[in-house]
Amino acid sequence: MESLDILKIAVKAADSKKGREIRVIKIRDISVLADYFVFVSGDSNTQTKAIADEIEFKLTEGGERPDHIEGRSSGWICIDCASVVIHVFHKEQRQYYRLERLWEDGEEINAEELLNA
Repeated sequence: MESLDILKIAVKAADSKKGREIRVIKIRDISVLADYFVFVSGDSNTQTKAIADEIEFKLTEGGERPDHIEGRSSGWICIDCASVVIHVFHKEQRQYYRLERLWEDGEEINAEELLNA
């Protein structure tokens, strides 16, 4: 599966579970870690887990099994699909770590366009 397909599935799955502040950054040109990073927030640990579970379910349903999932019992769940890395944060953890600021040089991708694709 192409990274753009993974990206669309992940963003739509996060949105379906009421994920907040979905942000997509294309890092392909500035890093070898991945093509895209996705950041999404939940209001509670239960919601962050539900978002992560839905992303994993939809990816698997589409034929893409995540390489690794880390942090299921914390406020920051990382879903690694090699070309796309999805960060599902409890809103307080996201504010604390401010991970997006490390990737400011990346290209911002409009998440709304992905939802409508």
